[in-house]
Order: sequence, then C-alpha cells, then structure tokens
Amino acid sequence: MIALDNGRALEAYDSGGDGTVIVWHHGTPQTGALIAPLLQEAAKRSIRMVSYARPSYGGSTPNPGRDVASAASDVAQVADAFGLERFAVMGASGGGPHALACAALLGDRVSRAATLASIAPYTDEFDWFDGMVAPRALQAAREGREARTALPPEFDEGSFTARDWAVLEDRWKALGEDAGKAGAAGPEGAIDDDLAFATPWGFELERVTAPVLLAHGGEDRVIPLSHAHHMLGRLPDAELWLRPRDGHVSILDAVPMVMEWLRDA
Repeated sequence: MIALDNGRALEAYDSGGDGTVIVWHHGTPQTGALIAPLLQEAAKRSIRMVSYARPSYGGSTPNPGRDVASAASDVAQVADAFGLERFAVMGASGGGPHALACAALLGDRVSRAATLASIAPYTDEFDWFDGMVAPRALQAAREGREARTALPPEFDEGSFTARDWAVLEDRWKALGEDAGKAGAAGPEGAIDDDLAFATPWGFELERVTAPVLLAHGGEDRVIPLSHAHHMLGRLPDAELWLRPRDGHVSILDAVPMVMEWLRDA
C-alpha cells in the first residue's frame, strides 16, 4: 500500500528486476494485480512490471469524481515510491486512457506509451457508441452518476468473439478470473471508470508527445476500431497495429510484441 499526499492510498505491485520498467494500467474491471501472462512475458524480455489498482479497485481508496487525468498524479507517486525515474506505460481496454494520461502529463518521465483495445475520449466527431454490442453502461454514464449507478450489473456474452472466449479459456484465463474477483468486490471502480471515460478526460490527446502504439482488433465488439482511428488522427506521434481477426480480449496476444516495442525505446 502506497500512501498518497492527499490522504488516499493505492495498492501497487512490482515484479522487481533491473530491466526496462513498464507501468501496467489494468482494464475495467480488474484488481490491478499483475497476472501470470503479463509476468511471464515480461520475464522473458527482462522487463520490470509495475502496476496499481485504480481508486475503488483492489485495496485502493475510493476517489469519487476522478477523471482520467488524475491517474498521472497517482502513477507519479507510485513511481516515486518504487524509485522509478523513467518508465513506459501500457494499458488495455479501460487502462488505455489512463496510460495516455501519464504520457500527456508526466513529460519526459514517460518514454513510450502503448494501448490495447483502448476507448477514445467522448466526441461528436464520430458515432462513439456505434459498433458496441453493449453500450448501456457508457450511455448511462453520459447522463451522470445517478443514471450509471442505477444500472443493474450485466454482461452481454455477445460482446466477445469466439476468439475472445477461446483465449479466456486458455492463455488469458487469469484475466477472466481477475475480472470476476474485481466484479465480486463491487461496482464502484467500474462506475467511476465509465464516468471518467464518458466525460472530459482532463487533457487533450495532442499533449501526448511520446511515441504511442495503438493495438486494436478489427472485430472488437466492446470498443470498436473507430476509437483507435480517432485517436490515431489526434495523437502527434502514433502508429496503429491492426489485428483484423482479434476481438477485445484476443488482442492481448499482441502483448509480447507491444512489450518489445516499449522496451526498445
């Protein structure tokens, strides 16, 4: 547990080691723990992995009303606690925006940033909800906290492709187990995430000057590919790795290559 300067605390994890440091930003919902597939791929590449549970996840103190930008201050304090001067950031799904917040607001401390299946900031420039199999939670978040909180917990199995389900039964089984653990602990973290995604993030994508890699599946039914294309057009130094047959979970099979891209900064 890491005490923050505003009285909150964050539960954080560190794999240890002397290699390139990657700060992992977990999806929605997850506990923030470093799951086995991440640790295994990092160890193969002499990468030191650090992660933390966002407010209301794991043992981290709630921070109602948090925006995406608030992750930068939290991560800076986690990095300070672990003695980290410079690091790369990587986030999957709901972790993507928070990784970009660090790249936008922590300056030269962030060497590179990568996202996998990340949502884009809310905008009217394209149909933000188009292609989402189950957009109700984010639509409710657009209406405010009361509407989002009143929404019963639900999951539409059609949000995942056959390939997604296959990897959840195999190499990314730990991800599903961790998501189940986070969901069983309560909805507060996911509610705060959705509200943060669907309202102004607290920074503009144009502020991200570090190189950014956007990895996205062409068959993603949770966060459609249009979100990646939108961010690609606004980030100053970004590239898109499109995996046409991947969905929202199977895109994680790109993690080894993404780690190497981050490591080779």
